[in-house]
Amino acid sequence: MNKTPIDSPDPIPTKAEILKYLEEAGEKITKRELARAFSVKGSDRIALKKRLREMEEDGVIARDSSKALRPAGHLPSVMVLEVSGTDAYGDVLMRPLNWRQEAPPPKIILATKGHRGTQTALGRGDRALARLSPGHDEVSYHATVIKVLEGAARQILGVYHGSDKGGRVIPVDKKNREELLIDADDAQNAKDGQLVLAELLPRHHDLKRGGRTLGLKPARIIEQHGDVSETRHISLIAIHQYGLPTAFSDAALAEAEAARPVSLEGDGYPREDLRAIPLITIDPSDARDHDDAVFAEADDDPENPGGWHIIIAIADVAHYVRPGSALDHDARLRGNSAYFPDRVVPMLPESLSTDLCSLKPGVDRACFAVHIWIDRHGVKRRHRFVRGLMRSVANIAYEDVQSAIDGAPTSVASPLLDDVLKPLYAAHDALDQARMARAPLDIQSDEKKILLDDAGEIVEIIPKTPLRAHRVIEDLMISANVCAAETLEAKHVPCMYRVHEEPALDKVEALREFLQSLDFNLARAQTLSPALFNKVLDRFRETPHAMLINQVVLRSQTQAYYSPDNKGHFGLALARYAHFTSPIRRYADLLVHRGLIKALGLGTDGLSDADFEEMGALGEAISLTERRAMAAERDSTDRYLAAFLAGRTGHSFKGRISGVARFGLFVTLMPSGGDGLVPVSSMGSDYYEFEEQNHALVGKRHGQVYRLGDIVEVRLIEAQPITGGLKLELIGEPNRDDAPGFKRSMDKGSRGKGSRGQTGRPGFKASPKKGGKKPGFSKAAKKGGKPKA
Repeated sequence: MNKTPIDSPDPIPTKAEILKYLEEAGEKITKRELARAFSVKGSDRIALKKRLREMEEDGVIARDSSKALRPAGHLPSVMVLEVSGTDAYGDVLMRPLNWRQEAPPPKIILATKGHRGTQTALGRGDRALARLSPGHDEVSYHATVIKVLEGAARQILGVYHGSDKGGRVIPVDKKNREELLIDADDAQNAKDGQLVLAELLPRHHDLKRGGRTLGLKPARIIEQHGDVSETRHISLIAIHQYGLPTAFSDAALAEAEAARPVSLEGDGYPREDLRAIPLITIDPSDARDHDDAVFAEADDDPENPGGWHIIIAIADVAHYVRPGSALDHDARLRGNSAYFPDRVVPMLPESLSTDLCSLKPGVDRACFAVHIWIDRHGVKRRHRFVRGLMRSVANIAYEDVQSAIDGAPTSVASPLLDDVLKPLYAAHDALDQARMARAPLDIQSDEKKILLDDAGEIVEIIPKTPLRAHRVIEDLMISANVCAAETLEAKHVPCMYRVHEEPALDKVEALREFLQSLDFNLARAQTLSPALFNKVLDRFRETPHAMLINQVVLRSQTQAYYSPDNKGHFGLALARYAHFTSPIRRYADLLVHRGLIKALGLGTDGLSDADFEEMGALGEAISLTERRAMAAERDSTDRYLAAFLAGRTGHSFKGRISGVARFGLFVTLMPSGGDGLVPVSSMGSDYYEFEEQNHALVGKRHGQVYRLGDIVEVRLIEAQPITGGLKLELIGEPNRDDAPGFKRSMDKGSRGKGSRGQTGRPGFKASPKKGGKKPGFSKAAKKGGKPKA
């Protein structure tokens, strides 16, 4: 590959130079790699990003699904394709998998012979790794199959439309718009409107019936789940849409069933006996597993006056899930557990996750514990890891712990108040000093809790109230995680770090421009730190604008991920950090446990040679499974909220603008938290321009401004529980009484003299810039996400 950029006295390469460089590149090029190649540094990166955006809007360059840059209309020489149909001449058409652009993909025709002269027989939806060569006339590329992939889903969840004489299944996944053909013999007496699981049939079934291979895919119904409108199906839809594995292999189930409790001497290495220590588990009231227990006592070392000895004991999952086992294979495939309002998709079979690996009160359980000694200011003096045997004395809900500390103990918490709970809070007082000195990013959560009745119907949606008890456990877990990363690093054993990189400079600059519109100047610090962002949050914390600023700061952050390469944890203001405390539900934690076993000689079930070699790939894989689970959980929540509001179409609500795009406004309803779209086409007779740096839509004719954080009155037009989409309509104008001042940018050209918009039947008034979604899009595509610890 030619990676030598054209020399230029300008620190920012010209558009021609950028295009030439991308055309000569033989591999994917990211924005960062481009900046590195042209030695673009510091604030010049912002100008480079602007130039790239202009080239993208002009159709000169494009981005693929991994955000890599390439010349527009150019596809890489090798890529994954999917069969999309046939043309008028009967040639098989293919398209790039996960094509994200609004423009149609280039025309790609499948060659009749494969990579080595073999015949290729593919049907609609089949996927293949293919080599592309330039086409001719109206054909952009010819595709030669290198390898047929197992990509297309064989089981699809959808809504059946038809009768016992046959019909069609429409997938619930919004990205899959291809209907399935159901023959009368395969309908299984399904009723119209039922949610069903359909299994694709082999191609020869289609041919037997005289159909065409590239027509509708033939399928048979294998499961019926009743009326699609029933609330109990919401999580099931999200699980299938995101492809979360739900069935364990027979081999994994057999291994789980064969597992037995441990003893002090039965593992080939001694376990420390922790059963006399009153360790307790503190969890949500509806928790189904208990994977961490805690204890604190005053340090009796005379050289550490006012110091504390803390124990954090974690379920010893590594003892049961050995490298290379069937359980290990299935756990790696899942990557993590996924949690929904009515169910859990666990990483491990329930015989482990809710029994042998759950630290239940009153029973012996294998654990991996860390002893931590801190001084009175919360600074760690030393730590020590052990594999042990423990017996929890109680499981207490967060609310009951806090109630006990506040003077109203329950019957469960009362006996433990003086000897267990108060010492935990006192030790946390010291840890809190160290945390404040470290000054981690202090972004507030606005999560909602969905309460269901026994029938699975929504009873109430309430905000999750943060308690001091939550912070106590969170800070204890962070301490244990830091100790794990330090130990592995000191022993030179690979560590699966939890990485949260500092924000990109262009995002910080965008935040700075937005804050200037609020009369707040964010200093240009040479070194970014969480304290810089906390200054912004603190400035607005006790104002009605706190949630607006919280959202804008959050969107400026990067997304955390797993990697064996340590780049620190910006949000927590920590130089090294790993996940150690939840191996029941996170594969990353299991890898950290195995690393500690290897590093400290605590058994034969530590990191394997395969784990060593695959750490980089494992980090990428479990980062993806985490994002997959988060997306499924978020979509499930959206669907529950839509179901909750479905009976209230036509009603008006107060809401806060939570997102602004060229095609409309995303509004979060209060107090339910449901997110809906106000299409720009419904926003009156003005022509609205999108001001990205100000997070605003501004009317060019009348000067009406709608921006992030505004309080608006909306009417619910449509609620779709199947997709989770809410469509809203503005009523009146934004309420500025509790919204911060706003100074429009003066470098955007002339504005209309009026200060108020007009209402009426709209035409489409969106900004003509490319890249926006079409009006009427029913669901917010939320960007970013809270950088989880």
